[in-house]
Amino acid sequence: MRRPAAIHRTFSLVLAASLAVLATGMVAPAAAQEPIADFKPLPVQTRQFGDLAAGPYNRLVIQNVNVLPGHGGPSVGIYDILIEGNQITEMRRFDPYTPEDEWEHLEGERVIDGRGKYVMPGMINLHLHLREEPLPLDYVYYLQLATGITTLGPASDRGVDEAMTEAGRSARNELLAPRMYPLWGWGGGISGYSREQLEDPAMATEIAEKMVAAGGKQFYLNGLCWNRELFGAAARAITAAGGISAVHVQPSSLSEVNAVIAAEEGVTMIVHHYGYAESALDRTVPDYPRDYDYYDENERFRQAGKVWEEAGRNPAARARLLGEVVDRLVASGVVMQPNRATYEANRNILAAMGWPWHEKYTHQALWDMHLPNPRNHAVFHYDWTSDDEYYWTYMYNLWGELIYEFNKKGGMVVFGTDDNYQWSTGGFGNIRELQLMRETGMHSLEVLETANWNSAKLLGLGDRLGLVRPGYLADLLIVDGNPAENLRYLYPFGAIRKREDHTMYRTQGIVYTIKDGVVVNNANVMRDVAAMVAESKENAGVDVVNSPFLPVPEWMSHPVAEEEQEEGSGSQR
Repeated sequence: MRRPAAIHRTFSLVLAASLAVLATGMVAPAAAQEPIADFKPLPVQTRQFGDLAAGPYNRLVIQNVNVLPGHGGPSVGIYDILIEGNQITEMRRFDPYTPEDEWEHLEGERVIDGRGKYVMPGMINLHLHLREEPLPLDYVYYLQLATGITTLGPASDRGVDEAMTEAGRSARNELLAPRMYPLWGWGGGISGYSREQLEDPAMATEIAEKMVAAGGKQFYLNGLCWNRELFGAAARAITAAGGISAVHVQPSSLSEVNAVIAAEEGVTMIVHHYGYAESALDRTVPDYPRDYDYYDENERFRQAGKVWEEAGRNPAARARLLGEVVDRLVASGVVMQPNRATYEANRNILAAMGWPWHEKYTHQALWDMHLPNPRNHAVFHYDWTSDDEYYWTYMYNLWGELIYEFNKKGGMVVFGTDDNYQWSTGGFGNIRELQLMRETGMHSLEVLETANWNSAKLLGLGDRLGLVRPGYLADLLIVDGNPAENLRYLYPFGAIRKREDHTMYRTQGIVYTIKDGVVVNNANVMRDVAAMVAESKENAGVDVVNSPFLPVPEWMSHPVAEEEQEEGSGSQR
């Protein structure tokens, strides 16, 4: 199976930027990518981030923990773990049947007692949208850290240069954020190429080499799906140059590139759900309504769900989807990144609008971005019907079967969420993604592996990220409870459990996230997130989503005379 060293993707602003590149060929060169996952020599300088985080340390010890290794194996224990700088250097195992007072514990300048806790690798979210201002970047980063993400693939929503600058600052621990491998589009981060050159398959090798040399790692080829020859040339050139190519298969170009074609043309990774069901049809395109307009997102997403029912209700197409299509995908070596969390709203929009964390943890700027609006991307939930939710519920079930079969037959599944879109608040979407992957039938340990070693291997970092073992970087989570038993233990608010006396309590979630040896106190991080959100909502108004559920204003709580109603009917609207 092909295991290339890098990837990339983007849709909204990144896709727009990519199209701008194709049109003008003029993009400012990006700052070269600094080493993002290197070992730091001792001694290290310990940095303090207020009461949110501190580290790295010359000797940090985590005592008395169970360990989930990250490669799909079950938990083992009990261990002490020594971290020197940003590297795990020793793991000392204790026999649980030996008296505890005989254990010789490791010691350090900081010791964390992890009694009853589980340590697992930090998770790798290969696909997240930072969105635009006024959404604060700290808000986005903090929620990722508090929900277990230590490495991130952010779309360059605010431009490639800013994305690369932020990645460098994170690598130097100048800001509290995950490691970052930003997503670029074809031709991004370099300058001097015309549209004709960017669209010339013969130029693909030169362009790919320059993008990788400029510091890019993940490259999305969405804008090239209109031309199979160009798409394949770019995908193969990126792999040869040491990068990762990725694609959100475009519904507007399925006659040229579907999922199977993309895989067999050499793309490293397919994201989302597009192009799979279409690959199983008896024709090259779905049965689009004749007035279908790709830029009408309400109709685009409706048809994206319906095509799965068309494939699933046809016995021959269904068999082809779960048989031949899966077999060809696995044989090609393509990697699958499903992104199930961000599309979940389509099968139950009221539930998505009413997630319990929205009030306290969804920033008002992000809430406003989610509101239905035909002018914006991925806010198409107007005229969204019960039939549409049925199509997407059917689609989720069949899509889950496809993922399950792909994984069972040896395909590699990796982790990404594509938040912050469609009412999926980044951070909470990480745990939803794990739960939705469990829905496919994959074992919880397999699901966790997608976010650990699988995603590290995709990035070409399987020798230093994604596992808990000596010689690996200190990107770790200390969790109150075994995530393999209940993925909800990873939420910042934990999960509800019953004591022996039948009283109830909540687990503590991920107590500490350790990124690059820096210990993050997640309770304090979530406190600051809540404060940011509260401030953002101070002057928030009523909107079409929340208006039926807000407290009744005082003036509406008193009966109004009929003549007064008529007089004031316009002003009270």
